[in-house]
Amino acid sequence: MAGSKDGTFAEKISPYLRQKMNERKDEGGFPFLDLQYAVDPAEAVDRTHEVARHYQSELHTTFEGRILKGVEKLYRRTLLVEPTTICAAHCRWCIRGQYETSTLSKDDLERIARYCGSAPENEEVREILVTGGDPLILVDRVEFLLDAVERYAPQVEVVRLATRVPLQDPRRIDERMLHALRPRATFRVEIATHINHPGELFPEVREAYAALQSAGARIYDQTVLLRGVNDNLDTLVELYDELRHLDIEAHYLFHCVPIRGMDHHRTSIAQGLDLFRRLVSSGMTSGRAKPQYTLMTDVGKVSLYEGTIIDRDDDGRVLIQTGYAYKDRLSWVPNWALPPTARVDDDGCLQVWYLDSDGGKAEA
Repeated sequence: MAGSKDGTFAEKISPYLRQKMNERKDEGGFPFLDLQYAVDPAEAVDRTHEVARHYQSELHTTFEGRILKGVEKLYRRTLLVEPTTICAAHCRWCIRGQYETSTLSKDDLERIARYCGSAPENEEVREILVTGGDPLILVDRVEFLLDAVERYAPQVEVVRLATRVPLQDPRRIDERMLHALRPRATFRVEIATHINHPGELFPEVREAYAALQSAGARIYDQTVLLRGVNDNLDTLVELYDELRHLDIEAHYLFHCVPIRGMDHHRTSIAQGLDLFRRLVSSGMTSGRAKPQYTLMTDVGKVSLYEGTIIDRDDDGRVLIQTGYAYKDRLSWVPNWALPPTARVDDDGCLQVWYLDSDGGKAEA
């Protein structure tokens, strides 16, 4: 999912989504689709401290005498692999919208599997997150990678695949894909997805998720909180009720990240926290239907609890206290560099600045 040479993020809408967006035009259409996929002039507006690439965690390492490509790592148990940066459609709020277009070869993928299974720093790795781009765009590469992980990294217990293909092009969830995602002897397959509005769950989308489940995949959702799409209680309650009905785990409610030109998609953290409190503490949802409200910061994901936000500056940034220990991070990723937005506290844990939004109040 690459931006152009002038730094803009190209619009890409799959034929399936285009068909849906053209339906019911005389009745107002589906604005939750337009807001997520159509280019908006507001994308030309930049804010101080916005970045083209957020949450940078690439490994800069050599393995078997060659530079390892398409691998990231921030956590003790998880290695992230990006087989391709191509997607079926471009979500305007994408965290990876400015990544260069690239696709790994089968040789690259096999070396990654060997690296995962043999490098000393991966001794405690038990999960591989396959993301991109959207890995299910290239089902043959995904199958090859899963087979290689089974062969070379037997300590891996879970392989997670991050995808919006069921929402953007559900016809791709066919017998060929279900075979590629079949259970392996050494690990189970999980599907991570972003379902942001209950209206996205068209009948064919529901069928696609059900097919993945019937093939043995466990599915969990990471909803992104988006201004104008789902930033109201009724929409979120309906969404999480539907996820529970579909047996899709409610994992994260993500605050939309501060990517350059994307502030019009963002609520403020305070607005998000207020919605989250009403969602999980009002009796409107219960049990497994409740997500965690989480920020993606420059040092990793941080779920918000009392005392997490410890300071605020005049540029609209908040200082986030994390539980990530600096020495642990260096043991997991020996060449990891402390981002300019982060610092180490007196207890050796990371604190990180995160750009808030006014949630559109300045426009009112």
